[in-house]
Amino acid sequence: MITIKSKKEIELMQEAGKLTALTYDYIEKIIKPGMSTYELDKLAENFIREHGGIPAEKGYPSGIRGVPNFSGSLCISINDVVIHGVPSKNIIIKDGDVVSIDTVVQKNGYMGDAARTYLVGNCSKEAQELVAVTEQAFYEGLKMAKPGNRIGDISHAIETYVKSFGFSLVREFQGHGIGKEMHEDPGVPNIGKPGKGPRLEPGMTICIEPMVMVGKPDIWELEDGWSIATQDGSLSAHYENTILITENEPKILTIA
Repeated sequence: MITIKSKKEIELMQEAGKLTALTYDYIEKIIKPGMSTYELDKLAENFIREHGGIPAEKGYPSGIRGVPNFSGSLCISINDVVIHGVPSKNIIIKDGDVVSIDTVVQKNGYMGDAARTYLVGNCSKEAQELVAVTEQAFYEGLKMAKPGNRIGDISHAIETYVKSFGFSLVREFQGHGIGKEMHEDPGVPNIGKPGKGPRLEPGMTICIEPMVMVGKPDIWELEDGWSIATQDGSLSAHYENTILITENEPKILTIA
């Protein structure tokens, strides 16, 4: 069921979104070659908690027997790992790495969800283009996030833009509604047809999140039961924001 948020709920979501944005401002300042993804995760978790938030991804259930709940506050996915990378003391960020980070911050009972991809040190031109295209793909989808349009209009805009660069999109994972829960209706695919799917209405809060790969769209799950990587080993990037559908232009809630 798609929920329309009240004025009070929107105010609370703005607070959660603001802290999510501030967390990324903090991460951008501290991420560097030589640090483990575990260290980065712990620093971000402390920042979130010190500012009155809860890292909602920590302890998130896998839903699969034998796979532990998610152990980190951030999903940290490097190079060919697209999403859901598990922080580890054994994974060290290196010069030239493409590091995608996805986190959800809960504050006052509501969620803010966003993802960013960082170019660490001296990265290839291919990596630079990938990250730029992924971020712009979000904004291409955002242009269609207006009342009266449909989810498929967002999906189609993202797909058309990304494929024009010869890149591919993850098909098995998608954006989503958000509010008191991390994942709510509707689903927001990155591939779709215009004019299809639920109609957008003021008060809806959704996450648009292109997950883009340089190579083929095929993915596989790593042994940890969480990390999703490109099958061909090609680079990947991820960009996401929580947005509010308004009477006019959409509003991004997870940019400071």
